[in-house]
Amino acid sequence: MGTEVEVSEPLIEKIAAVNDEEEEADQPIPEWKDQITIRGLVASAIMGTLFCIITHKLNLTVGIIPSLNVAAGLLGFFLVKSWTSFLSKLGFSIKPFTRQENTVIQTCVVACYGLAFSGGFGSSLLAMDERTYQLIGADYPGNRAEDVKNPGLGWMIGFVVVVSFLGLFSLVPLRKVMILDYKLTYPSGTATAMLINSFHTNTGAELAGFYFDFSPTYVGCGLICPHIVNCSVLLGAIISWGFLWPFISQHAGDWYPADLGSNDFKGLYGYKVFIAISLILGDGLYNLIKIIAITVKEMWNRSTRDSKLPFVNDVQDTETSKLLLEQKEREIVFLKDGIPTWFAASGYVGLAAISTATIPTIFPPLKWYLVLCSYLLAPALAFCNSYGTGLTDWNLASTYGKIGLFIIASLVGTDGGVIAGLAACGVMMSIVSTAADLMQDFKTGYLTLSSAKSMFVSQLLGTAMGCVIAPLTFWMYWTAFDIGSPDGPYKAPYAVIFREMAILGIEGFSELPKHCLALCCGFFVAALVINLLRDATPTKISRFIPVPMAMAVPFYIGAYFAIDMFVGTVILFIWELVNQKDSEDYAGAVASGLICGDGIWTIPSAILSIFRVNPPVCMYFGPAVVYLDDGISEHLFIIIHAQGLSMTTRMKNSCQATSRIDERLSVTTRMNNSCQATSRIDERLSVTTRMNNSCQATLRRDELGSDE
Repeated sequence: MGTEVEVSEPLIEKIAAVNDEEEEADQPIPEWKDQITIRGLVASAIMGTLFCIITHKLNLTVGIIPSLNVAAGLLGFFLVKSWTSFLSKLGFSIKPFTRQENTVIQTCVVACYGLAFSGGFGSSLLAMDERTYQLIGADYPGNRAEDVKNPGLGWMIGFVVVVSFLGLFSLVPLRKVMILDYKLTYPSGTATAMLINSFHTNTGAELAGFYFDFSPTYVGCGLICPHIVNCSVLLGAIISWGFLWPFISQHAGDWYPADLGSNDFKGLYGYKVFIAISLILGDGLYNLIKIIAITVKEMWNRSTRDSKLPFVNDVQDTETSKLLLEQKEREIVFLKDGIPTWFAASGYVGLAAISTATIPTIFPPLKWYLVLCSYLLAPALAFCNSYGTGLTDWNLASTYGKIGLFIIASLVGTDGGVIAGLAACGVMMSIVSTAADLMQDFKTGYLTLSSAKSMFVSQLLGTAMGCVIAPLTFWMYWTAFDIGSPDGPYKAPYAVIFREMAILGIEGFSELPKHCLALCCGFFVAALVINLLRDATPTKISRFIPVPMAMAVPFYIGAYFAIDMFVGTVILFIWELVNQKDSEDYAGAVASGLICGDGIWTIPSAILSIFRVNPPVCMYFGPAVVYLDDGISEHLFIIIHAQGLSMTTRMKNSCQATSRIDERLSVTTRMNNSCQATSRIDERLSVTTRMNNSCQATLRRDELGSDE
């Protein structure tokens, strides 16, 4: 916990003098009310609508939503700066566009488009519709026709309104702990702040070139996150995907049925989700209890000790003194316009009461006492999610939503458990997601000298916008496209998964695969033990002990991003060895450039996708099989699309044979010029190899075969 000190007026004057070079045109920091402007709200509404459309598009196709904070900061600057420049040229007197106003705009936009994800439009709410019910099958055990509720604009807006604001009040009292005491990085929030600062300061303009390098996001996160976090992520990827999942896969047919789909909770997917949840809960709850204990102790000590602290008069070198003064100014601004704890608590209790009375009228199976229980549990889960987001930049709201889904569905049972569980999932997702977004934006506001009160108010305004814009933009998709169709462009993959989870929750956790609960308990205890070791051992040892929360992310998400983040930490480590000062000065800027470049490109890429415009060249990877004389071998399958042409290239790896082909399947592979026919398949499988001048290779299967 940080130590509070009393700051005098002369110190503030020194801080202002030191930071004079950084503030644009010697402008004083505006009051919190002046940071919120009409032009900023108009720009926020425009960008919020655009980002909601993009989020729905991604949510209904791939189901993965990247952080758009940096893009919101950049586009906010572009819109308002263009507008003010235009009016200035016409001779109008325009109020200066400050970094604080820029920060408020991006905060408002993030709050708005965040509801397009956390509202469950592509997952929990859509899982209630009739199309998803039909896809699973009327004869599927636990899938009842009574548990269907098709999307409606009225009830969706009402549901989002009553649940979306609670997350904003749940963690406001802990903002100092998360930002100042724990010093969590919140990589996207930090990158956004550096982007905004670069546009509004003289020295920052020198680094602007870094912000348009279209490079991978996770390498940038690796440059910002501490070394121990990046190494913990890699360790988690190695443990899970290198050892644990292959070990469990060897017991397919014994621990769980071998013929299950990749997203079936009764198979390997169940281990992935619940073991990750166990690690996350163990780490999050440990730190929650720790914070409560320290807070109570500090409050007790403050009431019994002398508040006067010794004054330290010695000043180190000029540069160090300047950095300390800048940090102190940020803390002063961040704590100046505080949100009273009583206000946050009253807001949460009042909104919870309204929501508890309202939600059962929208979803009758979800009784009022179950909604109340969800709101009692939600703040603890919101802390866990915000803490994890601060470490790794991953908002795992859907993971916490699954906790509420399973608990409520199992409590309600077969008579309405599916609807009740899915509704509870939406409630939990909204609270934990908005809480994490608020902390992310608090980090941005802290680094841009923006008022915490203006950030909180802009979150409220952005959430109010999102309660209308997010359902309306989803309704546009719902009425214009065949959402959920397996043959359409908007398959909504998570709708089926969430409905199957609710059905599984009705049957109880006993339906999970063998030894799953035992493994979950083991990893939960391991998270507690690791945290105890981190606190009990000396710093020279504890700095090498991994962070369980960071380890848990690749268990569920996958191992692909762990390598990128580790590459980032290796680059930073070497940079620190070569030139410590340059690494401290420029590592954040380079990381922000990597994150910004990738985030900004998401917008034109998604817009092109919405209009069904394919890029001139794209590449993706998937599994394929090739037939050899000695059997069938799995290969890496690379497909390159170039101006309407498709080329299929198979590259052999060392994987063992894992595929079995139906006897009625025939494969034709054409290649000529440099290759001759070399394949030999049994009498029921024919392969012809040719190659033509255009290097076009196509893979076809007959009408009884599977996908290409």
